[in-house]
Amino acid sequence: MIVWISVAILVCLFMLQRLGTDKIGYSFAPIICIWFAFIGGIGVFNYIKFDPTVVKALNPLYILKYFRRNKKEAWISLGGTVLAITGTEALFADVGHFTVPSIQISMCSVTYPALIFAYTGQAAYLRKHNEHVSETFFKSIPDSLYWPMFVLAVLAAIIASQAMISGTFSIIQQSLSLGCFPRVKIVHTSAKYKGQVYIPEINYLLMLACVGVTLGFRSTARIGNAYGIAVVFVMILTSSFLVLIMNMIWKTPILFVISYVFVIGSVELLYLSSVLYKFDQGGYLPLAFAAVLMSIMYVWNNVYRRKYYYELEHKISQDKLKEVINDTNFCQIPGLAIFYSELVQGIPPIFKHYIANVPALQSVLIFVSIKSLPISKVSVEERFLFRQMEPKDQLNVFLCVVRYTDVRNEQETFETMLIEKLMEFIRDEFWFSQRENSAEQNGETLEGESENKDHVKAQVDEERRLEAVDREIEAVEKAWRAGVVHLIGENEVVAGKGAGIGKRILIDYAYNFLKRNLRQSDKVFDIPHKRMLKVGMTYEL
Repeated sequence: MIVWISVAILVCLFMLQRLGTDKIGYSFAPIICIWFAFIGGIGVFNYIKFDPTVVKALNPLYILKYFRRNKKEAWISLGGTVLAITGTEALFADVGHFTVPSIQISMCSVTYPALIFAYTGQAAYLRKHNEHVSETFFKSIPDSLYWPMFVLAVLAAIIASQAMISGTFSIIQQSLSLGCFPRVKIVHTSAKYKGQVYIPEINYLLMLACVGVTLGFRSTARIGNAYGIAVVFVMILTSSFLVLIMNMIWKTPILFVISYVFVIGSVELLYLSSVLYKFDQGGYLPLAFAAVLMSIMYVWNNVYRRKYYYELEHKISQDKLKEVINDTNFCQIPGLAIFYSELVQGIPPIFKHYIANVPALQSVLIFVSIKSLPISKVSVEERFLFRQMEPKDQLNVFLCVVRYTDVRNEQETFETMLIEKLMEFIRDEFWFSQRENSAEQNGETLEGESENKDHVKAQVDEERRLEAVDREIEAVEKAWRAGVVHLIGENEVVAGKGAGIGKRILIDYAYNFLKRNLRQSDKVFDIPHKRMLKVGMTYEL
């Protein structure tokens, strides 16, 4: 019954994630404050009531006697002792959700003192009740406070789980920004704090994993062994990265660095050796999860970079574009075509493949490069970056970089905003060139009739350019009315000829399996399926 109640609580917790960290945090904050007040107060009460002399345990001589007396059993017990400090590893996630001073104040003034009082009180209680060592926490609670503390303990466990869920979302978001994780939907739940995100796919996968572990292990002892290994590995990795920071950024004297490694490293390695002793009793779980995630990240990042460099090497230049358009077999039809790719500069090779098989193009072409930003909101002014390419006689060709987030504007579709911003870009380009010409003319000194002639000529040229801009905008509007087609590259990635077995497994099987189960580009924007065309092309890497 306890296992199934735990599963129900987990499911409810994961269902609440869509509300965002802000709303969940406001609900949990009063509970966790009451929790710390209660465990700290009960600890002080037990300390005074049972044995105030327990403070002598702070003397390190006693731990030496403990190891001398118990030897191997004392070393094994460190795997349980480390669970007293679990939860501190979640601070990395809180940095993305709260300010550093708020974490420092809450940790030093509330969390740490409350835990010290709680453990001191329990130690004092055990001095008089050795037989209760296996369930010290609940046995040391006064009878009148037992049920309130029971409810608070359950709620505190839920809140601790929330910290790890938020941390998982933060890690996935950062990995996605670095190109180390497949594309997933990231929903920013707060406009104020950029680190507060919700990832639906990861939320449901994490829920299934947690429910599976709960049903599979059915014991807090085995889950504790798994948690202990995860925590110690996190601490060792954090210390290792801190050594790099000390050397490369802080320029700390080498003597201090060596002292830090010797003192902290020896303690952490001692704890690691102890928790690894229970590897077969559930300790393998975090390492198995880590291996799976690292494999996914390695496969995705490796092939993603290969694919990007392939497109970069085979992109179409302006000269090649002119050659394609001036081809006599080329047919121009009214309308507007939008090509999507992840290439920031230039035209992707899939365009050449499309022309070779369908020798017809709309009168206006827009090449859209999709780039995701790890922020909650992108203003309309910053979302679209345009650049016009020559030639303009037969065809209007534009390059556009689109910065997007998963927070969409439901009032306007992506297509409408894109066209409106394109027309604004054409007008802005004209006025920008006018300012440049005016500045050049003001820098020159002209006299008499020649000055008047040049001024008249400049006015005529300006009128002609204005008419050309009006014609260009009219051509875009006419093409828009004629119909818009969205062309998305459906790239098939395969290992090149002569590739080894490892490379074939990496590209042909692992990467393509991930890609088939990914969020596609047409789901990022509101692209109507009736006007969407997928162009297939094979990349041999």
